[in-house]
Amino acid sequence: MFSDKIVQNLSKSSWIRAMFEEGEKLRKIYGADKVYDFSLGNPDSEPPLAVLNSIAKHAGVVSNGIHKYMPNAGYNDVREKIAFYVNEETGVNFTASNIVMTCGAAGGLNTVLKAILNPSDEVIVLAPFFVEYLSYIDNHGGIGVIVPPNPPTFQPNSTILEKYITPKTKAIIINSPNNPTGVIYNEASLEAINEVISKKEKEFGIQIYIISDEPYTRIVYDGVKVSSIPVIFKNAIIVNSYSKSLALPGERIGYVAASPNIEGIELLISAITYCNRVLGYVNAPSLFQKVVADTHNESVDVDSYKARRDKLYGNLIKLGFECVKPDGAFYLFVKSPIPDDIEFKNVAMKYNILVVPGTGFGCSGYFRLAYCVNMSVIDNSLPAFKKLAKGFFN
Repeated sequence: MFSDKIVQNLSKSSWIRAMFEEGEKLRKIYGADKVYDFSLGNPDSEPPLAVLNSIAKHAGVVSNGIHKYMPNAGYNDVREKIAFYVNEETGVNFTASNIVMTCGAAGGLNTVLKAILNPSDEVIVLAPFFVEYLSYIDNHGGIGVIVPPNPPTFQPNSTILEKYITPKTKAIIINSPNNPTGVIYNEASLEAINEVISKKEKEFGIQIYIISDEPYTRIVYDGVKVSSIPVIFKNAIIVNSYSKSLALPGERIGYVAASPNIEGIELLISAITYCNRVLGYVNAPSLFQKVVADTHNESVDVDSYKARRDKLYGNLIKLGFECVKPDGAFYLFVKSPIPDDIEFKNVAMKYNILVVPGTGFGCSGYFRLAYCVNMSVIDNSLPAFKKLAKGFFN
């Protein structure tokens, strides 16, 4: 009756949404203020005022043609603006011809994978990772290859990675700042990966793409630098969205920026543009293309996220939990006090605390907390965390 693959993938990728659904049930029983839901990375903040003003400006104009078809890669003037912004951020000479506007980062990842993969090609993902990467790879006939995690720092380890590169490797997905850890991959780790890739490309006579999933690059703390992927890697493809940086997750707007240094870049961009159409996206939402072109340099209030991070992280550490302090994004990836992170999730629910087990990110023995919630949720949760911790720590 149903696709076997879809049924299998549902069981793997449902943890985040499953916990969100549990939160909905608990809120009906106990009330919203007595349920501490850290399950979903759904920004609590509203878009910046400049974004709201841009929406009003473009939506309010009569006969501007904004609701009509445009090139599948997006409006040319928007792509020019995005290329300018990407140039400033990366130091690499992108032009409009290197940009394809997409339906968020998820749409961008699918168009890239559709464009580059042949059946049974391998795509490496670094654990812990956003679990739907595996479904995106499977969508287009690829095979997801999981590189084990490297706790406690969760920096990628090039020596471990090298063992997983084969003649079938087509791409490696990098996500920094990382979901679920909030870790920013440092330049030394990335340079070491580049050396391994160059070595393996020569050894196997292959071309390996680095697909950099970058929705959190604007949410960074304490002056930590996010390395420029196109500067380090020749075959770099940036996939970005405005879901987190401008708090627009429901608008599904993002872009692909493929490095001009990639051999065969013109054909690659043509393939990504074609896949944007035939996968059914057709084009990115027209109104929000114009909006993000106006407001790309705007940002949500990062300081408010930092304050939430500091309060939740500081209190959990005092209670005895172990966690790498995140440099970006809005997640804590905490070591479970018992090996079975799913059982820990069940115990936490007894105190109306909703967490996502690390198993859902390819890394058992941990749990994720999304602190992109109202500060009141964090404040109200602290007594519950204290009661929870008493069951595990002296």
